[in-house]
Amino acid sequence: MDSLLALAADPAAWVALATLMAMEVVLGIDNLIFISIITNKLPVEQQARARRIGIGLALVLRLALLGTVAIIVRLTAPVFELFGHGFSWRDLILIAGGLFLVWKATKEIHHNVDPPAEGDMFAGKATLTFSSAIAQILVLDLVFSIDSIITAVGMTPHIPIMVIAVLTAVTVMLLAADPLANFIKANPTVVMLALGFLLMIGMTLIAEGFGAHVPKGYVYAAMAFSTLVEALNIVSRRAKRRAG
Repeated sequence: MDSLLALAADPAAWVALATLMAMEVVLGIDNLIFISIITNKLPVEQQARARRIGIGLALVLRLALLGTVAIIVRLTAPVFELFGHGFSWRDLILIAGGLFLVWKATKEIHHNVDPPAEGDMFAGKATLTFSSAIAQILVLDLVFSIDSIITAVGMTPHIPIMVIAVLTAVTVMLLAADPLANFIKANPTVVMLALGFLLMIGMTLIAEGFGAHVPKGYVYAAMAFSTLVEALNIVSRRAKRRAG
């Protein structure tokens, strides 16, 4: 109790909390975009439940990883070297997650632009099963969770601050899940924009895995600018429909 009171009286702890909360919320929105796109492919009666399960898995994974911080920190230790670069388990997880995200986004873009014909290399079932959707969400939850926890450990050594940041991010995800999914469903062009975001995030994860640090500010600035342009396009289209 005394340690918590001392932590609450430390201005540096509040700065770390605010920064970490902002980072967790941004990572949570990235995760939520993927969850929204996946769950929108399910039957309507299953979509909300799948989103809640996906967000719940994100919370469980992040809290579980916080309980194993000592192990997570060791994931940054190199396990082998290739072409002069030491790869850690974190690097391998980021690369695998990034490749999965790039593959999934590319597949979804292909399906949206050119519906699959018989024999297409991207062809698959017309509808996504509930268990398949949850499995895909779980993979990305794991990647985003490990990345966020490792980043959090680098920002503060205080577990309570990390827990508060995670709970805040998950609360925002729960509140934004249905409105974001409905907005994406109602605006088809937003789906392509979101898939473009997933491609960029996937490539960023791969680059990070290979040791090339990509400043997150540049990535999110590009996403913010693209979102602003798309918002103006949506307003313009609605104005034309009203005028017509």
